[in-house]
Amino acid sequence: MNQSAKRQTKAKIVSAAWKLFYQNGYDDTTIDDIVEASGTSKGSFYHYFRTKDDLLASLSYLFDDKYTELDSTMDPALTPLEKLIFMNRELFLMIENTVPVTLLCQLFSTQLITKGERHMLDPDRVYYRRLRQIVMEGQKDLLFRADLSVNDIMKAYAMFERGMMYDWCLSSGSYSLCQYSQQILPLFLKSLCRQA
Repeated sequence: MNQSAKRQTKAKIVSAAWKLFYQNGYDDTTIDDIVEASGTSKGSFYHYFRTKDDLLASLSYLFDDKYTELDSTMDPALTPLEKLIFMNRELFLMIENTVPVTLLCQLFSTQLITKGERHMLDPDRVYYRRLRQIVMEGQKDLLFRADLSVNDIMKAYAMFERGMMYDWCLSSGSYSLCQYSQQILPLFLKSLCRQA
């Protein structure tokens, strides 16, 4: 099996698992359910994941799939700030509509205690590659402050998004993550921009 086919198989498993977790709950979803819904085999499942719990760390892969999907729907004429706001809105809508807040909490807790790979921080993620492109475009257009590097802006933005998700988890999803972020994100982004 080539690399592309392997990625597609893993993506099918992850996507099916998270849909089932949302529909049926994590505890009521079995590995057999995931295998059946993904149209893969138990061998494929165990090739990528040792247990169902290992899927908790895969949520960031689902996020990256969303960013890849947004490539075809995002208007290239948007400014870098508009692109960041668009990406944030679409991701947070997806989280609100497909990710149980309890599982997002578990993702954060597993990333805090893991001694191995922390995929959420992997600089090769689609998320960081898209973010880097947009920030570099903003730097080229003299939109962002000159005293901040591309990495400084990327780190600040990623921390903002993680902080929003973390607060939403602490609040047990009691407010709209997307709506609140759409109010606060423009204010945050303004702090990264050159003053007119």
